[in-house]
Order: sequence, then C-alpha cells, then structure tokens
Amino acid sequence: MSGSLRFLFSLIAVAVLAAAFASPADAARKKRRAVPAPQYAAIVMHADTGDILLDKYADQKRYPASLTKMMTLYLLFEALEAGTLNPDSMLTVSAQAAGQPPSKLGLVAGSTISVEDAIKALVVKSANDVAVTVAEGVSGSEWKFAQTMTTRARQLGMVNTTFKNASGLPNSRQMTTARDLAILSQRLIKDFPQYFPYFNTQEFDWNGRTYRTHNALVRTYPGADGLKTGYTARSGFNLATTARRDGQRLIGVVLGGRSVKTRDAHMAEILTTAFADIKANPL
Repeated sequence: MSGSLRFLFSLIAVAVLAAAFASPADAARKKRRAVPAPQYAAIVMHADTGDILLDKYADQKRYPASLTKMMTLYLLFEALEAGTLNPDSMLTVSAQAAGQPPSKLGLVAGSTISVEDAIKALVVKSANDVAVTVAEGVSGSEWKFAQTMTTRARQLGMVNTTFKNASGLPNSRQMTTARDLAILSQRLIKDFPQYFPYFNTQEFDWNGRTYRTHNALVRTYPGADGLKTGYTARSGFNLATTARRDGQRLIGVVLGGRSVKTRDAHMAEILTTAFADIKANPL
C-alpha cells in the first residue's frame, strides 16, 4: 500500500473514532440546531379589551420585516400630535435614504416628500427609502430614531421587541413577537383614531404612477380594514390585520408564512374562529 493511501485510511479511522466517541451533549446540540422553528407564530387579540382569544408561539422572537413600519408610523403620528410636524410638512430625502434597497419609491437625494404622502407610501408601498426619510425627519438620524422606537416599544408593553432600523430590512438584532405586534396594533387603533384609516389605504399615486396595497385581506376578508404586511427571506410572510364584525374589533398577527396565499388563509382562519367564539361566548 502506498504512503498516500495509508495516510488517507488513517484520516478515515480518526474520523470514525471521533464520531463513535462524540459526547451525548454534542449530539443533542446538533439535534437542537436541526429542529426548524414552527412555521407560524400567531395571536388574536380583542382590540377593546386586550383579551387574547388565540395564541400560538406568540412570545417566540421573530423578525418583524416591514411590520417594523407600524412603529415608524406610531412615532410619526406622535410627532403630528405634538405639532412638530403636520401632514403638509415636507421631509428632505438624504443620500442615505435614497440608497435604501427595495421596496422603495425611488426617491432622489435632495428631493422632498410630504408627511401625508410618506404615510401612504409606508402603508401601501412599504417604501424603505421613505421609512429612513421619516426617521431622519423626526429624530435627525435613523440610528437615533431606532433607539426611540425601542424605548417607546418598551413603554407600550412590547417587552420582547428591539428595533435597529426604521424599515424592517434584515438585521439579526431586530426582533419582536406576535404578542408585541398585537399590542402595537391595538395602540395604533386606540391612540390615533384620526390616523388609523390610513392603514386601509387601497392605492397611492406618486409621480404619475399608482401603487396598490399588498394587503389583499382588506379587500377580501369581510370587516378587515387595516394594518400591514411584511416579508424578508428570514422572516417569512408576516401580517398584522384588524377586522370588525357585529360591533367587535379583533386584531390578528401571523408571522412566518411560507407564501402570501398561505399566510392570508391562516389569518382568515384564525380571525373567523375567534369571531365565532365571541358570538357563541360573548366577552
């Protein structure tokens, strides 16, 4: 046998022995890493009472994707309430904002966009360049704005949420839960009734082009009238929805859908189940 073959067999023997004597802890760690996260994290909350009608992995940390923009809008609405901005205020687009990856409006550095158009662009187009423009317009920088987002989230009771940007673009440290996003949805509805109808915007015109909402449920699910969709490769397809039937308003959050179709179907299923439960057993 040649020297090279003897060396190869020696390496194989070492590998076999190492596998044979691997510790149970090593095997357990490998097994844990191999277990995928559950497909869906979901919750249904009564918007008025805060009662939880359904939850599944609702406290498991997930990536929010563009549901992040609901918090961006919350802080923008606070600025409107405080009078530091108004719907006609013009926000200046920085090079940093203009350089954001899609989804985006394609804003040009040095141009401006009104606060009202920014709101519609965030809801309908989920525009990342607009999200950064809003962050800089409110706080001076996206970094400072993200810190304020996290601080405000904690004050609202979103104890498992951390924001690192205003858009929801991938960041390994930007995390939330279905429960926290339901809390945020509830506060948007309660704290800003005058601005909440923006979340039911069906289309938005900008520079001669019409953008239509990604949120199909506001058209197809009876009683649905807002909130927001989101997607990244790591988050899956996310959705926060609110719907009103027979005087009862519910909030649903679904995180981690494998497609728009299956995510929307799951949301419709859990909302329908919750509405039926309320009808049979009034709160």
